[in-house]
Amino acid sequence: MIGRATTRTARAVVATLAAGVVLAAVPAASAHHAPGPCDFHRKEGVTVRQHSRDQIGCAVDKWKVPGGVAVALCIARRESGLLPWAASGDGMNKGLYQQHVNYWDGNYDTFTRSSWGLSRRILSGRTNTIVSVRMAHDPDIGWGPWGGRACD
Repeated sequence: MIGRATTRTARAVVATLAAGVVLAAVPAASAHHAPGPCDFHRKEGVTVRQHSRDQIGCAVDKWKVPGGVAVALCIARRESGLLPWAASGDGMNKGLYQQHVNYWDGNYDTFTRSSWGLSRRILSGRTNTIVSVRMAHDPDIGWGPWGGRACD
């Protein structure tokens, strides 16, 4: 009986190890990891403008700004019509919040973290939103670069 139990135990161990090897070789299910804030994809049926509103709302939930989400949305609507690819006539201001191209790199470096995995592109709606909302969150900056809170 001892011989049979040992054989069964050995077979069970070998089977368990073999299953573990097989499972280790199978690629994990592909799930998008969200390393930074407001990293979600636009769902089917959601317009670009609605997705921009959702990203702005997410960013304002994380970093409070003067006037809250209503002012943040109003300014983005005024600046870009809530279109992430918007550019001024002279091409010097771009994105949802019309960041100035000459200041973009410095603003990006100051108001983002490398661990967030944000695109460096000024026309990335997510990145432009996070940089801009974090700027507005800063008490020394606020909505000043966008003409203050006035949103007519």
